[in-house]
Amino acid sequence: MLFGRKIKNPIKIADKSVTQWKYTTCGYCSTGCSIEVGLNAAGKAVSARGVGDAPVNQGKLCIKGIFEHELFNSANRGETPLLRERAIDPYRKAGWDEALDHIAAEIQRIQEKYGRDSVAILSTGQILTEEFYTLGKLVRGVIGTNNYDGNTTLCMASAVSGYKRSFGSDGPPGCYDDFDHTECLLAFGSNLPEQHPVIYWRLKMALEKRRFPIIVVDPRVTMFAQMADIHLPIAPGTDLVLLNSLAHVILKEGLEDRAYIDAHTTGFEEFAALVAQYDPTTSAAICGIDEDTIRHVARLYAKAGAAMTIWTMGINQSTHGSDGVVAINSLNLITGNVGKPGGTPLSITGQCNAMGTREWSSCSGLPGYRALEKEQDRQTIANYWGIDADFFPQKRGLFMTDIFPAMETGQIKALWLVATNPMTSMPNIPRIKKTLQNLEFLVVQDAYADVETTKYAHVYLPAALWGEKEGVFTNTERRVNLVRKVMAPHGDCKPDLWIFNEMASRFERGRKIRFPETSAEVFDEMRELSRGRMLDYSGLTHDRIEKQRGIQWPCPEGAETGSPRLYTDGAFQHADGKAKLIPLPFVDNNERPDRQFPFWLNSGRVVEHFHTRTRTGKIGNVNKFSPTPYMEMNPDSARDLGIGHMTYARLISRRGYAVVLVQLTHRVPHDMVFIPFHFHECVNQLTPGLLDPYSRQPAFKQCAVKIEPATDQLAAAAANVAARSY
Repeated sequence: MLFGRKIKNPIKIADKSVTQWKYTTCGYCSTGCSIEVGLNAAGKAVSARGVGDAPVNQGKLCIKGIFEHELFNSANRGETPLLRERAIDPYRKAGWDEALDHIAAEIQRIQEKYGRDSVAILSTGQILTEEFYTLGKLVRGVIGTNNYDGNTTLCMASAVSGYKRSFGSDGPPGCYDDFDHTECLLAFGSNLPEQHPVIYWRLKMALEKRRFPIIVVDPRVTMFAQMADIHLPIAPGTDLVLLNSLAHVILKEGLEDRAYIDAHTTGFEEFAALVAQYDPTTSAAICGIDEDTIRHVARLYAKAGAAMTIWTMGINQSTHGSDGVVAINSLNLITGNVGKPGGTPLSITGQCNAMGTREWSSCSGLPGYRALEKEQDRQTIANYWGIDADFFPQKRGLFMTDIFPAMETGQIKALWLVATNPMTSMPNIPRIKKTLQNLEFLVVQDAYADVETTKYAHVYLPAALWGEKEGVFTNTERRVNLVRKVMAPHGDCKPDLWIFNEMASRFERGRKIRFPETSAEVFDEMRELSRGRMLDYSGLTHDRIEKQRGIQWPCPEGAETGSPRLYTDGAFQHADGKAKLIPLPFVDNNERPDRQFPFWLNSGRVVEHFHTRTRTGKIGNVNKFSPTPYMEMNPDSARDLGIGHMTYARLISRRGYAVVLVQLTHRVPHDMVFIPFHFHECVNQLTPGLLDPYSRQPAFKQCAVKIEPATDQLAAAAANVAARSY
């Protein structure tokens, strides 16, 4: 009997009549789950499931992956190229030849009139690695602009910068298997259950086998903070103070690994002198963490046989994001927790192929982690591509976040956007709107025709979705996995690889350089250019990657599989082979609450959505759980302002305002509110354009706002609905 009922009514799972399962890799976050998409007899995608023998997810999927097959039939996919002379004119349909001819002609016209760097190109972490490599060849070897970057600047740039400063190269040194070996986990600004649910499941499986302390540093009581052994509700933007103070305790109490420090690092004396200034008593007054708790956490971490640090946007999206990553690396270095099982600083950030763009896109350098600043690197790539090395610039150009101000000043006249939507993703959206209107020419290349930037574009190019083409992704533990073509592109959409190749053929320089037509041929070029380097791909092939359900680099030719960890021998990528311990003073340069704007604004991800909701906002089975912009607010603060639960309020900053639905909760302190960042014309209407000086990543996580109850609740509800966008 079930609750008094005599007749059972079991759940019935509908038969979706799958006749074929096709292997691919999830196209959302950087976890890198292996999935299979089920097709029915008519060839329609009707289901998705995790792959049981995959090392990353072991058959598990989050809600986004479970319903990812619905993307193939989602609304507002592009059908055909669209053209118009002016952004105020209506679009007209065009053929691919006409559209690409027009783009090539406009790029050449603008470069001839204003110079090579008057054209900017912004890519994404969403396309395949072979496409990144080809776009980099097009930009660096053909078009020739140095103003080329990716939207990974908005999420991963601080991690990249921090790894380079500490270790001499980008590349996450650890892996997910480190959860099975660590004896202490310290997490900064990471809400794994909602940001990366499958990685969180990996952690929970490790905890079921053996207990070890979980310490979560976050100003909000997140789901991760609720399951932690210790939650440190840090004052926003003060992570560096806490990290310096933890290092202070470790060194003062002699808990450091001096043998590792002496053998594998430089700069210890200067580092020790700096952290000596950050005693727990002084630091507690700044970061808001009790001094005894600081000492306790430092001891737990240092005394663990293996200690692991993870972080996401709470560190990266800050005016000191790069410094925060360096300080995390230093904490691991002084305790000898680099390159060993369970001991690693692991950035868990990014889009499905954000690592691919770091490795191969040539945004910040040249393919295979080569630097524009190094003559030998420039010559190597020039020789391989068959061009003059003098055509390359000798240093990287503007970051994404600096490209938009350059558009304001007229330095940049044309912009080509590839699968990125700055009208939602960039800070200070009111400023971005005005900036886009300054352009002479704007191209938007996206799978969806209704992304907000198409309102300002002169040309729209319909691109294929991830599962409508073939190539590889690299996840956040350096695992290269295969994306198989599940079905043909929608309408007249084209794979990004095809678009880049066709564009190259319209330039004289492009006709002199070989642009392979297939992803397998492109991958062969990548294998050769990586041979013998840190990110060695030479032992990889598409078929071998699929067979092993993903392989981590480096994987040199002849190796049975890839390497799970970097720096296991203690040899780093700086010229002297050692890691750097870098002294980092805390500078409080954030926008802070005051009498006029008394609340901190915090933002983050919810499990149902991904980034700008371009895709998840169209999936009913996902969107229904989080359909509208909302704000978490402390009940005591709401009562003082006359704001009720599930009513609408105006959230106002120095840059703009947003209308949100209020949810009262004690998950946020009295002086803070939290909003998911996924919604159009919401949180980034409010955020400032403050940037990290090294990574140029925006400080999305800290700004000051005030809150007013909406006087007209019906009008506020209508404005809130409009912000859903889809």
